[in-house]
Amino acid sequence: MDWYPKRRFGDLVDDTARRFPQREALVFEAQRYTYEELAAKVDESAKAMMAIGVEPGDHVSVWLNNCDDWIFLLFGLAKIGAVMVPVNTRFRTHDLEYVLRQSDSQYLVTHNVCGPIDYLGMVREVIALPDAGETVEDERFPELRGVVIVDSEDHAGTVPWSSARSRSSTVSDEALAQRASAVDPDKPVFIMYTSGTTGFPKGVVHTHKLVRNNEERVFRMGITENDVILNYLPLFHAFGYSEGALNAVLSGAVHIVTETFDPDESLDLVESERVTVINGFEAHMKGLTEAQESRPRDISSLRAGIFAAGMHSATPVCRRGGEVLSPLKAVSGFGMTEVWLGAALCSIDDGEERRFESSGYPGLGYELRVVDPETGALCPPGEQGELQVRGFSLMVEYYKKPKETAESYTADGWFRTGDTAVWREDGYIRFLGRYKDMLKVGGENVDPMEVEGLLLEHPEVFQVAVVGYPDERLSEVAVAYVQRVPGSGLEAGEVIDYCRGKVASFKIPRHVIFVDEFPMTASGKIRKVDLRADALRALGEPAATERQES
Repeated sequence: MDWYPKRRFGDLVDDTARRFPQREALVFEAQRYTYEELAAKVDESAKAMMAIGVEPGDHVSVWLNNCDDWIFLLFGLAKIGAVMVPVNTRFRTHDLEYVLRQSDSQYLVTHNVCGPIDYLGMVREVIALPDAGETVEDERFPELRGVVIVDSEDHAGTVPWSSARSRSSTVSDEALAQRASAVDPDKPVFIMYTSGTTGFPKGVVHTHKLVRNNEERVFRMGITENDVILNYLPLFHAFGYSEGALNAVLSGAVHIVTETFDPDESLDLVESERVTVINGFEAHMKGLTEAQESRPRDISSLRAGIFAAGMHSATPVCRRGGEVLSPLKAVSGFGMTEVWLGAALCSIDDGEERRFESSGYPGLGYELRVVDPETGALCPPGEQGELQVRGFSLMVEYYKKPKETAESYTADGWFRTGDTAVWREDGYIRFLGRYKDMLKVGGENVDPMEVEGLLLEHPEVFQVAVVGYPDERLSEVAVAYVQRVPGSGLEAGEVIDYCRGKVASFKIPRHVIFVDEFPMTASGKIRKVDLRADALRALGEPAATERQES
């Protein structure tokens, strides 16, 4: 018997609108919506998608930057039983082609042009749009039926979103209610493609059961209708989708959405909108901290937020942020697209040491274990191993990838995260990084995040990433990619010398490569797979000799 009442994504806005009809719900740029108005917009979007032919179970790719329509579509598609496929806005033609085909999408919703990016131009490179009419018939995409452009203008071969919304009047309230009531909460609600820090992304399938996961975290974080959540995280990523869009509607909080992350804009909004909740990764914490130090604002409204601080590289950044962004109580946690968020989470009343040097205590509905990846034996506290997870919030599958799905689980049903972690003596877990990012230098394990955390303490290092490079004698050695602070003349030898005497000699980078910027995922993570490939190009054939590059 399932003791937990099953809820559906498509019902959430209506449920909250009945409780707080006139409370502010969503803010995007100059547009402001109450919960009653948000519910009406969700229904209009749901009817619009029905009017253009979206059927229950259809997959709809949404390739949009953060905007109010993104929110309307999230809940509107769920309400009519369609499956949303959020698409990374940093994807380009090759990536788009892969996702559309691999996800079996029947529809694509995207921009004409957004900022400097010509999205429709890329769509035309990938899809053979019709010269007349709206129906796509491209044999390379046998499932695809239409492309919707969020624009008021007509574009040949596409459906203008304004036209789709005008057709929503042809769908009755009764027809929408019938579709909504027929949605099975045990069926997929979205397919979210992983960030792809280590290769091409896979489509993670989740059902409406994640409502329970988010409700429990809303309660744990103390989020209520009195909160204001600022969301600069991309909505196509689990963090922004979950902790912004879902948590706001589940709690009745105000959800302020920005198109992208800009530290100064974010802090200005904290001051003007009296924001209480912010979330992010260490890159966001670092940016916000430096912007506040440069131009202080009144951030006294800040209350809480989730910032992953367990990694060695993140700890000094979050400690500094904890001081500068006070009274913000930033808590650490662990999650990933496959297992969702809150697999582990600190408490708001935890002390700084736990909040900045752990990834939290196992969340409700989760079991965690750390195992030796070679033997499968359980690791005692203090011993590093692979983090494995079991619980109700885990994905259904990687879409159309049965082999990869099967390989991601152990024989006894635990999900292999591929992450390195360690149990603390207090029962909290500490995430240390991707297991495949661990270096093996002369037979010794080297955690790159430990070295990154050390180098981030150097006053002339703005950002750093450490990856492995093949070595004939030691198997591999560390390469430090360093972004200097503006105006710095830091040299490679100084970076290496800074490490001497502070960490074991085998942990010290043998090569230093300076960069102006890092290849990043849209969620703010450094793509180390790109750096490893770049190191092979920059340093050439593996050799036992030590070199420094700039």
